Order: sequence, then structure tokens, then C-alpha cells
Amino acid sequence: MTNALKLLSVLLSYPSKDLLAAGEELHAALAADTSIDARSRLWLGALIDDICGRDLYDAEERYVLLFDRTRTLSLHLFEHVHGESRDRGQAMVDLAAMYEAQGFEIDARELPDYLPLFLEYLSTQSAEETHNLLGQTLHIYTILRERLQARGSIYANAMLVLEAIAGGKADAAIVAELRQQPEDDPHDLQALDDIWEEEAVTFMAGKGAACGPDRLRTQLRAAQRPPEQPETRGEQ
Repeated sequence: MTNALKLLSVLLSYPSKDLLAAGEELHAALAADTSIDARSRLWLGALIDDICGRDLYDAEERYVLLFDRTRTLSLHLFEHVHGESRDRGQAMVDLAAMYEAQGFEIDARELPDYLPLFLEYLSTQSAEETHNLLGQTLHIYTILRERLQARGSIYANAMLVLEAIAGGKADAAIVAELRQQPEDDPHDLQALDDIWEEEAVTFMAGKGAACGPDRLRTQLRAAQRPPEQPETRGEQ
């Protein structure tokens, strides 16, 4: 499982020349992990072959259109859990604190909830902790898999493997709610600029707040609660 999670972390990262040249090395790492089932091996093997068999510019363009310009395919976990709510910043603090508590250093260029970073962290944890945190975010992988499959994207294989490792089924009510999110047009650059401007997250601003794994799990479960209804005010 450790190798599989590291592979998923690499394969879900922005494509690079080194990644595209590492097909044999990635297949060797996959073969060394005996903890995943045969279907997961096939899914990951096919994803490796697809990514490493592409031209670099083609791989980069596909990645950007899917994950950077399509909000409903975002690889930032809290985008799906919290959206633009104020809870998102505190959730970032909690996740960063969990990494720090385990001695896991993160790259300042990435937000803590970036899925490849999260998976790299999980690859350093016990099987129990890995299953626990994957289970808490299972609804995200399920909806991402559905959306990627609808686009005929091979990246759906990564989500299939995460679902298999997590085990169980995502909460149907949460997934149904996520399905209601309107799809984005990745070619609408103005809308994308507006989103980036609105969602600049300075998550370290709340570093002094209480945080830790228990609070993080509360944040990850936030999507399981029904949204609060706006207060109705009578005319004065």
C-alpha cells in the first residue's frame, strides 16, 4: 500500500519530463507493492502507461484542463468539503498541524489539502491511520471518479484505486449532494480568474487556533452535515 500511495501521489502531480521518463521505475515500484489487489494493479499500470506514453505538452495541457481549470475536479480536498466557507482556512491549519506533528514537511508552494501531498503523507502512516483518513475523504474520491469517468479520463483509475484501498462505500447522501454542483467550463478563463481571486487562502493566519487530528476529522466530516438554512427575517 505504501508504494501504491506514493505512486498515486506522483501520478496525480503536474506532469514533468522526469515523470514521463520514469515508466519502468514506476512499474517496478508497483510490482513491489503486494498489498493491493489485481484490479488496482491493472488500473495503476494503465495510468502509468498512458501518462508516460504522452508528449509532455499534451500531458501538461490535459492536466491543466482537468484539474486546474475545472473546479469540480479540483485536487484540493477542502474545495469539495468547504468550498468558499470560512471553515476552509481553519481546516488548512489543522491539516498542516497534523503533518507537522508527524514530522512531515510540506512544500510551501502547495496547500496542505493538495491530494498528491495528502497521499504522500498517508504513505508514511500506519495502515490503520491510512484507512481512517481515506475513509473520511472517500466521498471526494467517489465523485471525482464519477466525473472523470464521464469525461472518459484515464485519471479515473487513480480514484478507483483510492476507493479500493479505503474499502467500504461512500455516504450516498453526501455524494448525491456533491453531484448537484454545477460543472465548470475549463475554457472560461475569466471565470477561472475570478475564482482564484476569491479563494486566495492565507491558512497560516490562524495558526494560533486550537488544532490537531481530532479537529481535522471534524472538518473532514463537515460535508456530512446538512447545510444551515439562512435565517428568515420578517419585515421591520
